[in-house]
Amino acid sequence: MASSRARVSPSPRPGSSGTVLSREDELEMDKITDEDHSPRPSSSASRQAWNDNEGFDMGSEEPDMQENYDEQEDDSSDDDGDHAPTAMESEVYMGADMKAMDIKTARAKEDHARAGFCRKVMRAIRSLWRTRQTDDTAQDKELHVRTTLRELIIYIVFLVILCIMTFGMTNSTMYYYTKVMSELFLDSQFPDTKNTFRGMTTAMDFWRFAENPLMDGLYWEKWYNNENVTEDELGFIFYENKMLGVPRLRQVKVTNESCVVHTDFRDNIKQCYAFYSESLEERTPFGLKNGTAWEYSTEDELDGSSHWGALTHYGGGGYYLDLAKRRQEALPQILELKENLWLDRGTRAVFVDFTVYNANINLFCIVRLVVEFPPTGGVIPSSTFRTVKLLRYVTAMDYFIMACEGIFVLFILYYSVEEFLEIKKHRLSYFKSTWNCLDVIIIVVSVVCMCFHVYRTFTVDEMIERLLAAPDMYADFEFLGRWQSIFTNVTAIAVFLAWIKVFKYISFNKTMTQLSSTLSRCAKDVGGFTIMFLIIFFAYAQLGYLIFGTQIKDFSSIGSCIFTLFRIVLGDFDFHELEAANRILGPTFFMTYVFVVFFVLLNMFLAIINDTYSEVKADIANQKSEFEISDYFKKGYEKMVGKLNFKRDKIADIQEALAHADANADQHLDFDEWRHELKCRGHADAEIEAVFAKYDVDGDRILDAEEQMKMAADLEGQKTELNNQLAELEEAQLASGGNRPSTSRSRSRVSFNDSIESDDDDEGGKGRRGGAAVSYEEFVVLSRRVDRMEHSIGSIVSKIDAVLVKLEAMERAKVQRRETMNKLLDSITEDDGESKKKSKMENLVREEFERWGSDASLHGGRASVTSPRAGSAQRSRPTTSQSRLGDGGDTSNV
Repeated sequence: MASSRARVSPSPRPGSSGTVLSREDELEMDKITDEDHSPRPSSSASRQAWNDNEGFDMGSEEPDMQENYDEQEDDSSDDDGDHAPTAMESEVYMGADMKAMDIKTARAKEDHARAGFCRKVMRAIRSLWRTRQTDDTAQDKELHVRTTLRELIIYIVFLVILCIMTFGMTNSTMYYYTKVMSELFLDSQFPDTKNTFRGMTTAMDFWRFAENPLMDGLYWEKWYNNENVTEDELGFIFYENKMLGVPRLRQVKVTNESCVVHTDFRDNIKQCYAFYSESLEERTPFGLKNGTAWEYSTEDELDGSSHWGALTHYGGGGYYLDLAKRRQEALPQILELKENLWLDRGTRAVFVDFTVYNANINLFCIVRLVVEFPPTGGVIPSSTFRTVKLLRYVTAMDYFIMACEGIFVLFILYYSVEEFLEIKKHRLSYFKSTWNCLDVIIIVVSVVCMCFHVYRTFTVDEMIERLLAAPDMYADFEFLGRWQSIFTNVTAIAVFLAWIKVFKYISFNKTMTQLSSTLSRCAKDVGGFTIMFLIIFFAYAQLGYLIFGTQIKDFSSIGSCIFTLFRIVLGDFDFHELEAANRILGPTFFMTYVFVVFFVLLNMFLAIINDTYSEVKADIANQKSEFEISDYFKKGYEKMVGKLNFKRDKIADIQEALAHADANADQHLDFDEWRHELKCRGHADAEIEAVFAKYDVDGDRILDAEEQMKMAADLEGQKTELNNQLAELEEAQLASGGNRPSTSRSRSRVSFNDSIESDDDDEGGKGRRGGAAVSYEEFVVLSRRVDRMEHSIGSIVSKIDAVLVKLEAMERAKVQRRETMNKLLDSITEDDGESKKKSKMENLVREEFERWGSDASLHGGRASVTSPRAGSAQRSRPTTSQSRLGDGGDTSNV
């Protein structure tokens, strides 16, 4: 063809776009044209296709090729609009057009590949945030379970990361550190009274504590053999815990005449000091008036923090004294305060604050000892020991926790986008679900914790730098320690809510829905019961507060009464204390409360729960069994077994073809024999070509004996590997208590085809109805089914044709019979005698029989399928004709 085109157009010719092509360009285009019209790709190209598609997975590029062909047609139709070449011009410019078409095809393939990659990336990104609320999974139970499992697996990973983070925030060492420090300051006895900090009752007890246990606990300047520690070892408690800065004593006071004295006692009582409040706080200098211990400092000046004590809330200002770094200097400071009455009637609270750091375990212990002086007199001691980990990243484990924190941030971003998409789709109706509100709460709490974590890290670094620059100043870690405790508490709540959220993903199971269904169904009854219970409960709380509030600590306030009554319900009570407080009302209160609340109300509550639970369990038992997770895993197992069996069947087909395709037994298997054998077994052309080309090393389109042996060995190895995989799956199924699946060829294919699943389409995944890509095994199965269907339809059509032929023959026989009857009737006249009528009728009937016999022999080939029925019909026709003749005339003797 190239030579003929060259003779037609010996001179340079224009291309499709108006350019002039040289002779070399023409020859190059002719070469491209000849290559494009080759009947079959070379063996090397087929082997490359086999290797690229990994064995049997062929045909994945066919949709792309078809789309490229469509684009070629569209482009060519656009370009041919202006110049429609004649037949000769078409012959002349065919080479140039083919080259232009090749360029367009290459560009179209490149654009389509780029667009296809972008679509895949966008589809993968969209699938990350695909949930049960973003996709409609209500109609497809299998999709619902699959989506739920994906969400559950992702959430379990998130929960594991969260638990690792929180467990890295605390450990058992913190408890022992707190215990050691608290016992040192709270349980050390005073020299004279053998009292401790916990048992202080007077202001004198505070000075005893400050002069002895406090000094002994803060300053460890001698070893156990009474030798002095070195200069570098000063400032350590228990020789292990470094004192950060210096300790601080601070007190808050109220002014005189902060309360009103009754008129009857105004002449005798000149001073009145009320309970503490910031509006009544004393701010004027007192005593020596020569230092911070005697002059008031505001909370801002001290950069201090407030404190919630046993009685009330105290501000962060007051009169303070920073103790020295050595005992011999700090003890005189304490004695000076004692001698000059630093504590007086206006004092309402004294605070002892200091912070220590243990480098062995990388923990801070922030200590605050509080002694409150109520207006009633006496003292109320309390203490706070906050053991926190402020320096987060020191060891390798700490850096692992940091990596988990980074992953946690990514998870929060992921779930934030997920909730945004769900809110965007459902709008305000999104917040009608309790689980959705819980998701938002977890995200908000997590974001707050992350912000505090960043703030805490920078603040600690800044404070430590300032402390190292001025080691003799007070290190106020109280504020940071308090917020670290709040951060820990909030994190604990977040972890608790995160664990509760697991029920959201396991609620698709009938058993798992019993709890939520029971609570939701009995919510109204429980709500009504709660109102009734609270009325009676608060009535008893008020009664107990008024009767026993002045004598029993557990009833000293309304809050204490409420908790005490709850403890009585659980069996934690002190009946003798009630009886001692009031011999009559104490036992009466206890007996009536136990009878009404414990025997009546509590059992009513349990009855409501039990009754609702019975109804829910009955309803679940009567429900139709839906698609559950066990069905999903069973179906997935059957699909996996089906795929393995399908691959094994294909290998078996190829092995049989290899054994029988060589019809002439010359030990050489050419491609035509190979293709004919596999085509009869229902294999696709692409697969046939790929398998053959993989082993046709020399590319001569013939498999010699060595190549056939190599193919047989590879196929046997693949078959053995598939058999081992099937055996492992069956053993795993038997170990889990399942039934042994059938591995027969027919059942495996049926189970595989029943479990074919398609991916979601580009428009959001509307279940299985979207345009989806299928695997090569599925494509081959469907192709074989179509071939069998075509064969069956062909046989049915041939049978229908035979039936139509028979019906036509019967119709013609009816017409001939009608004509014969007319002839008989016309030939018989009244003038003929009886014997003549009979002989004439007999001759006509015989002639008719002979003609029918000749017609049947002519149509025997086409009606051979239904010959038995036709013969019986022919044998019955004369009888019918004779009977009709008998009805028409005097033919009873015929």
